[in-house]
Amino acid sequence: MKRRSVIAGIAAVAAVKPATAQTIVGVTKTEIKVGNTSAYSGPASAYSIGAKTAAAYINMINDQGGIHGRKINLISLDDGYNPAKTVEVVRRLVEQEEVAIMFANLGTAPNSSVHKYVNLKKIPLIFLASGADKFADYKNYPWSLGWGPSYRTEGQIYAKYLNAQRPQGKIAMLYQNDDLGKDYLEGIRDVFGADFNQRVIRTVSHEVTDATVDSQVVTLKDSGADCLVSATTPKFAAQLIRRAYDIGWKPLHCMANVSASVSSVMKPAGAEKGIGIVSSAYIKDPNDPKWANDPAMIEWRAFVTKYGGGLLDVNDVNAFVGLGYVKTLVHVLQQCGDDLSRENIIRQATNIQKLDVGVLFPGITINTSPTNYHPIRQMQLTRWTGEYWDAFGNIIEGA
Repeated sequence: MKRRSVIAGIAAVAAVKPATAQTIVGVTKTEIKVGNTSAYSGPASAYSIGAKTAAAYINMINDQGGIHGRKINLISLDDGYNPAKTVEVVRRLVEQEEVAIMFANLGTAPNSSVHKYVNLKKIPLIFLASGADKFADYKNYPWSLGWGPSYRTEGQIYAKYLNAQRPQGKIAMLYQNDDLGKDYLEGIRDVFGADFNQRVIRTVSHEVTDATVDSQVVTLKDSGADCLVSATTPKFAAQLIRRAYDIGWKPLHCMANVSASVSSVMKPAGAEKGIGIVSSAYIKDPNDPKWANDPAMIEWRAFVTKYGGGLLDVNDVNAFVGLGYVKTLVHVLQQCGDDLSRENIIRQATNIQKLDVGVLFPGITINTSPTNYHPIRQMQLTRWTGEYWDAFGNIIEGA
């Protein structure tokens, strides 16, 4: 299904063909054409709220006159979180739609399927909605970079936390069988080293196409583990929380940040069933009362009211993350000035210094360089209270 960001009234401005010849692919005197893929259908559809936020924000930017007089034409296509479909729609965006850049494509496996292709084509693939370490390989893939912290670094953080809280604890792990889940596993292995097999007594994977993870949860409980690390996406995280509660298993649970959504995970699972789960964050949680009067949160609520078209949940952290992605894109395009060549766009995307887009915890900023393709390297541990994620401890710097 094609979505030219025409998502119930939050459309970006349609393409306008100028009379003069186009000299830069995807750029005319009146527009900048940007491509995106997201999972509007399929097992990871909860994440599509980020793309919808981006479309709404771009609509607002266009209403304000665009970027240096050019309006952004965001063409967002559904890939269903299916890598084979991602290949198809990205080729369409590049070869038929002739977008200038790709932006915030969702998912580790989907992005992996087109990673080499876009780099060979020298098309910026920037601020990916994936924390896989592989997307920070500036030497081999200089045309693509992520946005959020590395999954591997996050895994290291959880291993250190469990080591401190339960030095004799036995750990079980559920992970998605792709680069997302495996990065967390490697992060834990980094910390435990030779003691990994003594500390992590059971690991179980699942496929993103599985219907449920109920049987995996029972297997992990039967291992005798009193600690759990889960590295999976929202649908399965909600199932895990619910099933563990129903069978009376109460491990010290560290859950991947990608699943720390109130709207798509904690409430569907049963808010009371996840009390005490530990995750990590770098984004302000719209559900946390301490941010109620934060200027960025006030601005967010006003934006959703005016531009959300009834499709954006003001309390969904995944929607708020989408705001961070698109604000970073707008910053880069503004920084490009009148040179919107692909070469300059990737140059500016890898030359960001101490950018505060409002959605990050105080003290965390976005920084890139030609040798730093990890825009965000800091996080803070959080704990689920039954109503919101409560941050505790200090900001932690990743490797």
